[in-house]
Amino acid sequence: MAQVQQRPPIETGAPDPMPLMHPVMRKNYGKWIYHDHPRPGVLMHRSQTGEEIWTVKAGTQRQMDVHTIRKLCDIADQYADGHVRFTTRSNIEYMVADKAKVEPLVAALTEAGFPVGGTANSVSMISHTQGWLHCDIPGTDASGVVKALMDELHGEFIKHEMPNRVKLSTSCCEINCGGQADIAIIVQHTKPPKINHDLVANVCERPAVVARCPVAAIRPALVNGKPSLEIDEKKCMCCGACYPPCPPMQINDPEHTKIAIWVGGKNSNARGKPTFHKLVASGLPNNPPRWPEVAAVVKKILNTYKNDARSWERMIDWIDRIGWARFFEKTGLPFTKYHIDDWRGARRTLNASTHIRF
Repeated sequence: MAQVQQRPPIETGAPDPMPLMHPVMRKNYGKWIYHDHPRPGVLMHRSQTGEEIWTVKAGTQRQMDVHTIRKLCDIADQYADGHVRFTTRSNIEYMVADKAKVEPLVAALTEAGFPVGGTANSVSMISHTQGWLHCDIPGTDASGVVKALMDELHGEFIKHEMPNRVKLSTSCCEINCGGQADIAIIVQHTKPPKINHDLVANVCERPAVVARCPVAAIRPALVNGKPSLEIDEKKCMCCGACYPPCPPMQINDPEHTKIAIWVGGKNSNARGKPTFHKLVASGLPNNPPRWPEVAAVVKKILNTYKNDARSWERMIDWIDRIGWARFFEKTGLPFTKYHIDDWRGARRTLNASTHIRF
């Protein structure tokens, strides 16, 4: 018998969600009239037809082994309706159409070590970059920082006691793939790269490296009779952008690679325009595997925000109300001249909101 001709896979664009969507969600697509939040980690949506879908959210790690994935799938088959989805912050969500299945599902996830929470006014799972396992230019292990921090913030993930949702991110280099967040933990390089001149000519495409520098601090040079590169250290801002296209320009250093904390970033337009986060703590030790100094600063900021902010104020809304001077006073973080935002480059062209400008 001739085989059925299968269409070639479509490998561009967003995949069609309909074939894998829960039947109740597919049937009521675009017909939802309201939702409720009965407990942390659980949402209920009701449609115009009266049907309900219950969503249970649990925290998982970013990089998972096959045994963990199978365990999550077994829970879906046994306690849910076999339908799951992953969020951008590495949470897993189970959808069930029967309210009676919610509590057994929550109990099974909790017993298996997957905390249920991360909804409404809680600390959400941390959005982070790949770290040592996958990234080719990491200055620290973003995944490790997430594990260490979420161990400390587990109570705030499974409860909803914050003034509003708190989104955190971590990035293992200064390119900041983790993105804007209420609190962001980002690698901070404090010394210019060290160049291995013997390898530059064989490994690096020098014009591309020169063009990569945002402050024009790199130029071609001839060193020991070999084509190489040199750095104007007075111009260099230690961003590390030259390292990806030219690994011989090593910028990671066990002593001089630090971690910085930024606050006040926001992507949404809710109650205010999107904002960029700003530096509040720098020079923290890059101290794996638990990063205790980083955890201490993050918890200090979170506790101050939790106790002082008004209901529904995001981190930046609270800071705008009390002022940056009071923020540093209340958190006890030192303020230095390096915290002053005096950069004016690209002020006319840099988009600071989601509105398109030409």
